[in-house]
Amino acid sequence: MAKLPVKVPESLASKLPSAFSGDDAGVVPVVRLDGVIAASGAGLGRANINSESVEHPLVRAFETKDAKAVALAINSPGGSPTQCEYIGDRIRQLADEHELPVLAFCEDVAASGGYWLAAAADEIYAAPTSMVGSIGVVSGGFGFTALLDKVGVERRLYTAGDAKSRLDPFTPEKADDIAWLTELQEAVHTEFRDWVISRRPNITAENTELFTGDVWLGREALRLGLIDGLGTLRTVIEKKYPGAKIMVSGPRRSIFARLGLPSARIEDVVDSVVGAANTRAAWAKYGR
Repeated sequence: MAKLPVKVPESLASKLPSAFSGDDAGVVPVVRLDGVIAASGAGLGRANINSESVEHPLVRAFETKDAKAVALAINSPGGSPTQCEYIGDRIRQLADEHELPVLAFCEDVAASGGYWLAAAADEIYAAPTSMVGSIGVVSGGFGFTALLDKVGVERRLYTAGDAKSRLDPFTPEKADDIAWLTELQEAVHTEFRDWVISRRPNITAENTELFTGDVWLGREALRLGLIDGLGTLRTVIEKKYPGAKIMVSGPRRSIFARLGLPSARIEDVVDSVVGAANTRAAWAKYGR
């Protein structure tokens, strides 16, 4: 006996999974990567990006049923090279495992470590006003030797090992210490450059202007090959995957972080005040 076809009411069809409704437009999960990139507990005064905080949203995005691609919404002035490497490698690992393309969208700023994360994607997009690039390494600090002399404070520091007191802010700079730091920075810069070259086939080591640490707006970044196109997240996704549902998620944050408050512990309060200044300085370089 032949089975009669089952007709699903339109009001119900819209609520059924795509396997029943016949809708194969799919889903594009979006993971927000917003903030300074730093290890967990770095005390930056606001939510920061690290391998721990992004693990759950990344896995959830790549495991989303009917996903057509995974998008990264990036707004970051950079931060820890090690965390950048961890996150970038994890994105590629998940992309290969699930055989899904990855699209990165540079929002206000995708600079330094922010661009490192963007380079983990298969395609990078930005708005004409987005700030992109800053492929370089920077470190900074303060020297307080004159202040100590002025207030009459004597510095007492004891070490076992000649290198333990390198770049101590309360003692005069030493040429050997500066040379050591420069060598370290050059090594990290090489890792950053090689990562970009490996991820951007149109960029080679001969494109020296891209590795000066400079930053460019979207149109110039496109001309230089740092990105693949201009456009916002929704317009690009709607064009590439018509009808696909866009689902946005981000790293989990504590109730204190969601309210913009430090942790209840007094040591975290002090840490957050100092960290907030560092965070503000990182964003200020890009006028944000």
